[in-house]
Amino acid sequence: MEIKSSFLGTQSVDADTIITFPNGIPGFEEDTRFKLFHQEGSEVVYWMQSLDTDELLFSVAQPSHFKINYSFILTDEEEALLKLESNEDILILIILQKTDASAEKPIIKGSITSPLIINEKTLLGLQKHLPRVDQSITLTDTSHEVNVFDA
Repeated sequence: MEIKSSFLGTQSVDADTIITFPNGIPGFEEDTRFKLFHQEGSEVVYWMQSLDTDELLFSVAQPSHFKINYSFILTDEEEALLKLESNEDILILIILQKTDASAEKPIIKGSITSPLIINEKTLLGLQKHLPRVDQSITLTDTSHEVNVFDA
């Protein structure tokens, strides 16, 4: 299957790898079908291209790259929407945004209170809004820290 992207050009994709967000993503409810592409030269950033709107592309990453770990409960409705059988099938991504793109080192922020939850087996997804987030501190060895500007 061929798709068109304003950012990535024409791409061939396997229809079996399309991620469906049955309710869309808040603010983009009409866009329900997406494809993940790995950003060339980066171990961290992926692009999530809408198959419904050529101009819609999200930069996403696994929160673990930023030392963010989640602990939350999905509702019965969310589990049903994802057709979730095991927590091990969950892929969590955060949408990234670059602030002040004209700066020498722009700041990259992640939407940590609204992660994307994707069932890797069924390729069904949703955006989970976390209205209240409690933070905890974990001390870790940073000698192998990932610099997103070099990734």
